[in-house]
Amino acid sequence: MKKHISYSELKIWAECPFKHKLIYVDKIKKFIGNEFTAFGKALHAVCEHTAKGNLPEEDQDDYFDLEFLKELEMLKGEVEFRPQLVEDMRLQAKLITPQIFPALVKTFGNYEVFSVEERLYEPIHDFEGDDVKLKGFIDLVIKTEDGKFHIIDWKTCSWGWDANKRSDKLITYQLTLYKKYFCTKHKVDLEQVETHFALLKRTAKKDNVEIFRVTSGPRKTNNATKLLTDALSNLKSGFAVKNRKNCSKCEFCKTKHCP
Repeated sequence: MKKHISYSELKIWAECPFKHKLIYVDKIKKFIGNEFTAFGKALHAVCEHTAKGNLPEEDQDDYFDLEFLKELEMLKGEVEFRPQLVEDMRLQAKLITPQIFPALVKTFGNYEVFSVEERLYEPIHDFEGDDVKLKGFIDLVIKTEDGKFHIIDWKTCSWGWDANKRSDKLITYQLTLYKKYFCTKHKVDLEQVETHFALLKRTAKKDNVEIFRVTSGPRKTNNATKLLTDALSNLKSGFAVKNRKNCSKCEFCKTKHCP
């Protein structure tokens, strides 16, 4: 059995165990990226340096363009780019980047950066029998004047998220598990940590950066942990059933891998 599991891997298993098998066991090439993933990675890089205070607003556009070009170059030969979409994204980033730091200050007031891209590689003690670790990276952790830690995950999107997506357990459990294992790593009380998504909206007419809190109480933590341990037990058994309900959203649907 593998020595670690990431949240993205757990999410794929929850969507369809057979899809998980194709990607992580059979090593069949999955989705490699496109203009949207390149945009998201470049904007994440801007957020990282902006939060730390070492990227002045007047340098943000140039830094984004450099990172965006770098990400697109990595996909060359694999993806056929849409030039107009790329140009639109460059303009959209110019609206988003100046709003990043003000949104952080508006939401959290005075804060200090605790960590950026913090690596998690923590033992999953709830799973008995094997030494398996949760692997992941927390985009941003800040500490506010009241002594609380705030885990923030940047998410790029079009106009925003509706109520269903904001409460989707397969989306919010990521923050729940990151909080649990961040506290384990640093020996911090769960009550001292809050979790947030920060939406970076490409096509919104205003408020292109929106930060909102996601609750991660004991019940939710238990449910997220159960999903994690259920997945590990299933993966250990090697049983990989197809979830037909999610076939329409799967890149393997009606291919030779999943006819």
